[in-house]
Amino acid sequence: MTGNATHETPRPSGTPLRVGLVGYGLAGSVFHAPLIAATDGLALDTIVTSDEGRRAQARAEFPGVRFAASPQELWERAADGPDALDPLDLIVIASPNKTHVPIATAALEAGLPVVVDKPIAGTAAEARGLAALAERRGLLLSVFQNRRWDNDFRTLARLVADGELGDVQRFESRFERWRPQPKGGWRESGDPQEIGGLL
Repeated sequence: MTGNATHETPRPSGTPLRVGLVGYGLAGSVFHAPLIAATDGLALDTIVTSDEGRRAQARAEFPGVRFAASPQELWERAADGPDALDPLDLIVIASPNKTHVPIATAALEAGLPVVVDKPIAGTAAEARGLAALAERRGLLLSVFQNRRWDNDFRTLARLVADGELGDVQRFESRFERWRPQPKGGWRESGDPQEIGGLL
């Protein structure tokens, strides 16, 4: 996709897609920003965070990146029409899980393609609703799942595809961690509203 429903301005060949990253906590700073910056054809343009410490960190790691205090600022840029100065081409959502659906909905409604960090939603119904909205708007909606690119997973996928392991009947894989004292915060919360917890 070379544009979005709001901006159909032709893009010069070889011009990278400008990416807006919502969130610069663990997911945004460790997974998304470095991968966006390292991927040919993508340019990390704007990071949404109002936290001054995270802004300073991002400024040091990605000189020249712009900032927005809220996702709403990105939608306002999208609403400026085809003559907007440097409109964004893609939104990546790396904010807390409970914000994924409302932010993805707003981005799609603003005419912007979206990649959402896992989990895309708290329920299958919410995920289906986002997919239906993206389809109606003719926009990309994808879920980020970094584990599919880990070396062990890629090696295993190659071995299965090559028939090296025979007829695989069952596969189990997990990450285990021993931490008897939880750190706290939304990721370890048992509150269903946080869409965190062990799952």
